[in-house]
Amino acid sequence: MRVPRLVGLMAVDARETARARGLFLTAPDRPDFHRAVVDYVVRQYPPPGTEVPADSMVYVWCDFAEGEGGGGVREPRVPRPPTGGLQRELGEPGDAFEMIGR
Repeated sequence: MRVPRLVGLMAVDARETARARGLFLTAPDRPDFHRAVVDYVVRQYPPPGTEVPADSMVYVWCDFAEGEGGGGVREPRVPRPPTGGLQRELGEPGDAFEMIGR
């Protein structure tokens, strides 16, 4: 039996697709996966097309649907902001009012 492509499907559709092929589906990062509906599958193991025995376990990882949070890690930003531009040389420590006297 070949593993179907589940990436891109909503959680409910991925469960139905796996069940129709006689496979079990679990999400290691989601203990409540059996209740997830609109989360999208973003990764799976084994990959699509892999030959497995019937009643095998397929692991999936999900991400929130559009507009439901899932901010995730935003750093490092790519591409990085450009360097350069105007820079001010700092005075010696303890000379807080150096610029006022000029």
